Amino acid sequence: MVAEAYSRNLPFSKAYNFRDVGGYAGLDGRRVRWRRLFRADSLHRLHEADTEAFAALGIRTVIDLRRPSEVEKFGRVAESHGVDYRNLVLRHVDWEEVEHAEDTVHERWLADRYLNFAEDGRDGIAESLRLIADAEAAPVVVHCMAGKDRTGTVCALTLSLLGVSDEDIAADYALTTEAMRPLTEYLLRTNPESVQGNEHMFDSPAEAMHLFLGDLRELHGSVESYAKEIGLTGDELAALRSHLLTR
Repeated sequence: MVAEAYSRNLPFSKAYNFRDVGGYAGLDGRRVRWRRLFRADSLHRLHEADTEAFAALGIRTVIDLRRPSEVEKFGRVAESHGVDYRNLVLRHVDWEEVEHAEDTVHERWLADRYLNFAEDGRDGIAESLRLIADAEAAPVVVHCMAGKDRTGTVCALTLSLLGVSDEDIAADYALTTEAMRPLTEYLLRTNPESVQGNEHMFDSPAEAMHLFLGDLRELHGSVESYAKEIGLTGDELAALRSHLLTR
């Protein structure tokens, strides 16, 4: 469970799914530190009115998991925020090309998409985890378009490596469902084609994350084994835990 010491959800005018992943119980009775790692939907929407609140978080690094075409179409976090911006693309199959029939088990469909991230997106995931492990880069915010799927996968892997339970990881992921409501309303006003016909892509059932983590372990033995397989070293994993877990 979570020891609430800070507000998890951080309100911005047009960043609807911005939140802290701190507070969860991790390895050896330690907890994930607050205000070190954030997850968000696309930060190109941050308004001038958000500048002070964003600056107050002291964010040094922004990891943008979107494809270059998405960045080109929608924009990126403004350079005026003075962050180290990294576009670490998480490669994956286009979701529009994957059938979602009426009798599809939705949680299974989502878990399969996340497993595809883990396999096809290895380079982006490895670079992201390596950067998150660097104390000098913190605080870090990870985002994609909605802050749900690509972001959810990277944050789930990070939290698992910190010893957070699958139950808490899945609960954290499921928080996005509520955050998606105002984001969906915004997209229907500004970019309706991104929503219409894709409604099955806009919720976050906890069971999907449970299935994904189970699948990953079945294929790779453990989340840590997967992390090492994609290139993280023991020293990098130790650094991740050193600065993201309380003493």
